Amino acid sequence: MTSTLGTRLALLAGAQTTLIVALAGCHKVPTSAPPRATSAISIPSQLSTVSVPVSVDLKELAQALERAVPRQLWQIDKPDQVCVPSKKIKVLFAKIKTPKVKCRIVGVVTRGPVSISGKGQDLIVVMPLHATVDARDIGGILKRETAYAEAEVRARVRLDLAADWSLHGKVAIDYDWTNPPHVDFLGQRIDLTSKADGKLQGVIARLEQTLPHELDKLHVRDRIVDAWRSAFTSLELNRANPPVWMRITPRELDYGGYTADGRALALKLGMTAVTETFVGPRPADPRATPLPAMKSLKQRTGRIVFAIPVIADYRQLEPVLLEALTKRSRRPFEIPGIGPVNAQFSKVTAYGTGDGKIAVGLAFKAAKPGRSPSSGTVWLTGRPVNSPNSRRVAFSDLNIAGVTDSTDTTLLLKLANVPVFSTIVADSLTQNFTKEYDDLLGKITRAIAEKRTGRLVIRAHIIDVQTGQLKAAGQGIYLPVVGKGTASITVDRQ
Repeated sequence: MTSTLGTRLALLAGAQTTLIVALAGCHKVPTSAPPRATSAISIPSQLSTVSVPVSVDLKELAQALERAVPRQLWQIDKPDQVCVPSKKIKVLFAKIKTPKVKCRIVGVVTRGPVSISGKGQDLIVVMPLHATVDARDIGGILKRETAYAEAEVRARVRLDLAADWSLHGKVAIDYDWTNPPHVDFLGQRIDLTSKADGKLQGVIARLEQTLPHELDKLHVRDRIVDAWRSAFTSLELNRANPPVWMRITPRELDYGGYTADGRALALKLGMTAVTETFVGPRPADPRATPLPAMKSLKQRTGRIVFAIPVIADYRQLEPVLLEALTKRSRRPFEIPGIGPVNAQFSKVTAYGTGDGKIAVGLAFKAAKPGRSPSSGTVWLTGRPVNSPNSRRVAFSDLNIAGVTDSTDTTLLLKLANVPVFSTIVADSLTQNFTKEYDDLLGKITRAIAEKRTGRLVIRAHIIDVQTGQLKAAGQGIYLPVVGKGTASITVDRQ
């Protein structure tokens, strides 16, 4: 691949090489290869604040209340009750007082299924009541009159989390009769509501005591602990070429309230975690720490930052350079003061040599027409460079670092000094990381769209990418890329 920047750097490198050759008579060129660097690619860790939504199905609370509140709430059996009070009526010219009409009130009140729904900050518990009330032995005239009534008890619950992540709530309960209990007798309405109300108050008091205790049945703290422990893990971002892993180490968990919607309760949690990127085998999971005390969430959640390692393997650079040199050697190189020289390249060796540089060994034979060839390996060193947020790579500080196995150092050095030769080396080593970058970024984007490991599910979306400065290490040439995006972590309970 060719770049204007690479050509300019190559010409600069050629000038530097000329100076070295000119000084070769005074300074002996090393006869050994540059040392190999053994440093691994070190990718800095990042600090992320990941959204950790914990969803709670409210049906478990409804089931707990179903078990806690009996179906039959109470019975009524009140003999000798005044069903119709005495009153004065005018008959002709006289006023007479009617007698009290007494009866026996017997009834039973049962409840229907408990339902729970959510709206905003409120959990709404609804318990329908069904009453059957009889007025018996009415004034000794009628044997029985039966009334049917319906009532609805509603509880509004506001929740909160304590410092130890335990759930508690405040309960407000009211009720009303949708169909008040009554019977009609001799044109009179016998209202039985007051008799039922006394019992209903007892049911409400019991529900007020039961409901906060039953909140434990939601197991909110257990689910938060489960999410916390499960987040200490490593996620595979890329399976091979190269294998890439992101290790998550949670540090803090904050609570930002909840929303109730329909039959689900969603807790808003923000997890601050260290995210580390590793190239190679899967790193060991970090040791899980105990769930920290609850803190109030004061920053936006769902922000993840991680490094994407775009790496050029030295072994992949070697055949590229050898192919370029072989193609160019099909015609002679023109060396000033010497004339045309034929060259035959047999091997290219590349590796990191420390101080941010790479070493390239070029094994070749060179000869003037009709002369015996000189052979050996010329070692060049250079520093990979790029501009910020650019994936186009070139090499600067291209210098001759040594000659090994040489039969004629002078000819080899002069050939290495030819500008066109330097241009070939620089252009061949100039790596445009665009393909590698796009391929790896695409793989990682697909991997974290929804990544599962065990019961942990991470969903992320990359929204911004920044590239840094190239670094040459023993493992390869590393282009640091920092990705930023939105992310959430959930624990699949199935």
